[in-house]
Amino acid sequence: MTRAWKAVATAALLGLALMACDQKKQASEPVTLDTRLGEIYSHTCQTCHENAETGAPLAHDEAAWKPRLAQGDEVLHDHIVNGYKGMPPLGQCIECSEDDLMTLMRFMSSPAANKKN
Repeated sequence: MTRAWKAVATAALLGLALMACDQKKQASEPVTLDTRLGEIYSHTCQTCHENAETGAPLAHDEAAWKPRLAQGDEVLHDHIVNGYKGMPPLGQCIECSEDDLMTLMRFMSSPAANKKN
């Protein structure tokens, strides 16, 4: 039974490692917004996330977003919906759905689409 347990544990750890690799790959790819979300970004998110003086993590600053992303989607979702530190609830986007808010967060936390590697 010990051998079977080790095999299950090894398989589970391997699966988690592969998922982490996939998440890292996804996080390093640019996210684009459709026209509607682009306009929402321009009128709400951009105000703070493109002004370093606000203390908000700047859009496309992967180093600033890394510790936040490490907290996981559940924590980020809670911070976005309920507000956190200087961030107002819903990022002041009352027309945004939960999917909209998470897409906007993924856009801001991803590298810029025109960034040269």
